[in-house]
Amino acid sequence: MSIEAVQDRPTPKPGVLDIAAYVPGKSTAPAGVSKIHKLSSNENPLGASDKAMAAVRDTAGHMEFYPDGSATVLREAIGEAYGLNPANILCTNGSDEAIGLLAQVYLQPGDEGIFTEHGFLVYRIYIQSAGGVPVVVKEKDETAEVDAILAAVTPRTKIVFLANPNNPTGTYIPFAEVRRLHAGLPKTVLLVLDAAYAEYVRREDYESGVDLVKSAQNVVMTRTFSKIHGLGGMRIGWLYGPEHILDPLNRVRGPFNVNAAAIAAGVAAIRDQAHVEKTVQHNETWLPWLTEELTKLGLRVTPSVGNFILIHFPPAEAHSAAKADDYLSAQGYILRRVAGYGFPNALRMTVGSEEANRGVVAALSDFLKT
Repeated sequence: MSIEAVQDRPTPKPGVLDIAAYVPGKSTAPAGVSKIHKLSSNENPLGASDKAMAAVRDTAGHMEFYPDGSATVLREAIGEAYGLNPANILCTNGSDEAIGLLAQVYLQPGDEGIFTEHGFLVYRIYIQSAGGVPVVVKEKDETAEVDAILAAVTPRTKIVFLANPNNPTGTYIPFAEVRRLHAGLPKTVLLVLDAAYAEYVRREDYESGVDLVKSAQNVVMTRTFSKIHGLGGMRIGWLYGPEHILDPLNRVRGPFNVNAAAIAAGVAAIRDQAHVEKTVQHNETWLPWLTEELTKLGLRVTPSVGNFILIHFPPAEAHSAAKADDYLSAQGYILRRVAGYGFPNALRMTVGSEEANRGVVAALSDFLKT
């Protein structure tokens, strides 16, 4: 029965049921699998910092108190770590919330929001939920292309989302290209630089966006504690931007959108640079190893600068991504299907522990022989 035909109960506003709900990476294996290696959500294989876990335990005795609604100590810790003015920082319930608030505040029904074809699925969801029109731009070699984005801009364009690096491809564009994109946009269009994986990138031509935000009036950068800091379960994100953009966001966000345990964990995590560096070094060891070993098996791997890889499978039905996923799951290796991102015959794999990484390569070697 259509929404229009239902007259005896509340119905959502037009367009809401046209939104495809976000489906996260799975976390379970078939019955009987004794050990699971969850490699579907780009989580930190080293876990959270011991200092962050201790900070969370310390908050347990004060759960009756509301958190600081402005997350002041967390904003100050972020500012200290990156040399930023805390007044230009907004802390959120994951970076997803920041993205949703930006869409809510800057899109009216009929306005257009741009993102690239393999970009984060949440961009489409939030654009549609604000009544906006999603505009999907083709990529080149699974990488965002500035000229294609600029060509898609119309008088109705109000926001451009750019994940750099991008998920699930792991590709990035040099910051000179990001600056060229910004220079080509009307000053009334908001450029959102989603830098969730910035800490993993070790390329001389990459920047997360801090300097551009400082010098521009229409650029913001979003970040997360879920990846490098291993705090996905705490749901902490943050946004850096001009005060004239933070002001309306603060007016519409929830009054206590970041909980007390998350604030404490975030402060401890961002100050534990030894744990961050240990995580980076682990990734620097195993990202190229996985790429090389899987390539040796005859599989194409999209070059990645994140903490994950996109593995493409041969067209033969017997060795499809779906069959590979089933085979791996049966052995406890949980990867991410990415058909919703435009890759029906690929799997995304988080760089995991040494045991998990070696196990996936060995399992795929056996699978491709079947």
